[in-house]
Amino acid sequence: MATARCLMVMGTGSDVGKSLLVAGLARIARRRGLTVRPFKPQNMSNNAAVTADGGEIGRAQALQARACGAALSVHMNPVLLKPQTDIGAQVVVQGRMAGTARAAEYRGWRDRLMPRVLESFHILTDQADLVLIEGAGSVSEVNLRAGDIANMGFATAVQAPVVLAGDIDRGGVIAQMVGSHMLLPPDERALIKGFIINRFRGDVRLFDGGLDEIRRRTGWTAFGVVPWLPAAARLPAEDAVALDMPGGPGPGGLKIAVPMLSRIANFDDLDPLKLEPQVALTMVPPGQPLPVADLIILPGSKATIGDLAFFRAQGWDIDLAAHVRRGGRVIGICGGYQMLGRSISDPEGIEGEPGHVAGLGLLDIHTRLGGDKSLIEATGTDRITGAAVHGYEMHIGVTTGPDCARPMLMLAGQPGVAERADGAVGHDGRVTGCYLHGLFGADGYRAALIEALTGRRPAPVDYQRSVDQALDALADHLEANLDIEALFAAAARPVRP
Repeated sequence: MATARCLMVMGTGSDVGKSLLVAGLARIARRRGLTVRPFKPQNMSNNAAVTADGGEIGRAQALQARACGAALSVHMNPVLLKPQTDIGAQVVVQGRMAGTARAAEYRGWRDRLMPRVLESFHILTDQADLVLIEGAGSVSEVNLRAGDIANMGFATAVQAPVVLAGDIDRGGVIAQMVGSHMLLPPDERALIKGFIINRFRGDVRLFDGGLDEIRRRTGWTAFGVVPWLPAAARLPAEDAVALDMPGGPGPGGLKIAVPMLSRIANFDDLDPLKLEPQVALTMVPPGQPLPVADLIILPGSKATIGDLAFFRAQGWDIDLAAHVRRGGRVIGICGGYQMLGRSISDPEGIEGEPGHVAGLGLLDIHTRLGGDKSLIEATGTDRITGAAVHGYEMHIGVTTGPDCARPMLMLAGQPGVAERADGAVGHDGRVTGCYLHGLFGADGYRAALIEALTGRRPAPVDYQRSVDQALDALADHLEANLDIEALFAAAARPVRP
């Protein structure tokens, strides 16, 4: 038997709020003096975070670790799938790239992945009083059950008690719950100790009859109904579904546009800008032109060459060229930085077929994909504003060229490593790019950028504090609306297979 108790939160579908429920419960448990760790056996996301030992995990687990007050560990998310195409993904195992797999092939990976998943899980259970586990997608995907390591495949292996979450805002939550019960075999139903109804709008008493109906048909305990929480919007989103909700104009009217690439990655880079009252951040969906803006940001991408073709297919290359001719500013981050150059080559076929493509030509740089993946945290200075920056690098490839002689950033040396340059600045200073994710999370840099674009220094916004305040608000909200004592009482010590 493991040291820690565990509790697993699964969902009736994707994006029902599992990640934030785990984060809120983690903050509550930490307040009660427990040592808590988050765990997600398998995650599919192009939003990732760098761990202190140079690995990567899903961004949601990084937020959950923050709620726990714990340092990031590759064991919190031992399998991370990073989609590169509609049918294939990069497979990251315990923080390191293990290869790529098409969807049909991946099911055959289960036998080699499950031991690593269990190893990571038991490492965490030996460190904590409570491990909160997050499932992936839907609990009732019976067509995928044979190769499952993320939901009931994992829960049955360790006999983890399960709480099932459903999103009432989507409609049909009674059918979701009852249908899940009907599809699960008896041994898996028995692991589900109860359910949570999430994202309710209006008077929760109006759903009393719905709770009774779910209880009657399933026999599961109702742990509560969670009303819609606006403060949750201040927390980093993991799924690109969140990008369908663009920000509205702030009172200052500083217009920033971001094209929604088909393989957009680490889009939580943009979250700090959404909190600035002066900023109107618009996520531009495919099929719409890039609007007139003060600044266009090209975000990261999991498939730079593929997304460059996607960018051109929308006509955004023409819009971007017009933006630059009007004197607009451009910042490229990671894959977006690579796209701004004159060319991108992929001789080893990192992203697909080996090849060489022309870039957007707004920076005099060339990128060659290949080599080891850079996964490091970094701090430094923006050379244009002089403001401090911090973040992390997560990329494959080397970028060189004349504009690199004018780097955007100078990054502080790590132990035994000298200060180094990162990124490039175009000849007129209006087009810039770098590899540093998290750039806009540096309050001083973000304020200096807004001042440079508007001529006015914005009121201070402490982004990191706002995230912690939102986590506390989430925890308060769950405490007020869920039977927390019953939830934590449902946690149990897992078995070691």
